[in-house]
Amino acid sequence: MTFHAKALIEPNDCLLLLVDHQPQMSFGVTSIDRQQLKNNVIALAKTAKTFGVPIIITAVETESFSGYIWPELLDVVRQDPIERSSMNSWDSEALVAAVRASGRKKLIIAALWTEACLLFPTLSALEEGYEVYIVTDASGGTSIESHDAAVRRMEAAGAHSMTAVTVLLELQRDWAHRDTYDAVMTIVREHFGAYGMGVDYAYTHVHKAPQRGTFPHKVTSAR
Repeated sequence: MTFHAKALIEPNDCLLLLVDHQPQMSFGVTSIDRQQLKNNVIALAKTAKTFGVPIIITAVETESFSGYIWPELLDVVRQDPIERSSMNSWDSEALVAAVRASGRKKLIIAALWTEACLLFPTLSALEEGYEVYIVTDASGGTSIESHDAAVRRMEAAGAHSMTAVTVLLELQRDWAHRDTYDAVMTIVREHFGAYGMGVDYAYTHVHKAPQRGTFPHKVTSAR
């Protein structure tokens, strides 16, 4: 199947790039609540793992300024980040080599900060012919104005904006895909607020699942 810029993303045609989700970078974020930011990033990483989407993680100046990648993120990704000094991760030969080796042409990118570490590699990747999907609520800027201005610039250059829950639902797409259904429902319940509460309600109230312990992920009949 041939994919084009307007096609929905598929698990077999995209790659997730997570850039600089580190403490010092997080401290500077004011465009989104930091706990919500972390929640969305972890959900995004879990989504990629669920669907077998390759993940590349990179960090900038870990020892001298930014600190180590969030431990919660490393617990999900379970790989060492590509270390670099440049604000533009696309300047890292190791990172670009990893992207090229994946064979994927659609890049899903989230980064701190939006106005630099998301903006710069997005523009660079677009220039090289990649399709770029920026996850706006798994990225954060030093101000709302800076975040929004960078998003507008990336969209004008051809990038597509998404949110973490959109990535999850777009990759699942059909509830008949039972091999990923359980994991998707778990991500929804753990990370997506009102949506997850609705799932809890359906399980417990509508389908009469137990209110404690692990919920069944497929209820065939109500008792």
